[in-house]
Amino acid sequence: MTSKRTKLQEDTHFRVLRLLQENPEMSQRELAEVVGVSVGGMHYVLNALIDKGLVKLGNFTAAEDKRRYAYVLTPKGIARKASLTRAFLVRKMEEYEVLKEEIEALQLDLESNTPEKQS
Repeated sequence: MTSKRTKLQEDTHFRVLRLLQENPEMSQRELAEVVGVSVGGMHYVLNALIDKGLVKLGNFTAAEDKRRYAYVLTPKGIARKASLTRAFLVRKMEEYEVLKEEIEALQLDLESNTPEKQS
């Protein structure tokens, strides 16, 4: 069974890889804000993705500030994003089914306890 920490880490990696595939020029600050982690945490995540060979650093040539980087997914990163997408989707569908069942049970409970049904 995958630990809660591992799931959270995978979700974060998935979200970062997805964002970077769409917008490689996003800054660490922008990524951190969208993903909901600190800038320091995002720095750690990006370094981990780079160390794993999933993301590579490139210069963002269109920026006025030449110190800005583009975070580009490598072929390995694209493949990892696909597998994380599958795992994320399966997990969210399972969560959805559990939540849907809970909502249906609550609706039935509410309907059976309304005053007009009790008379």
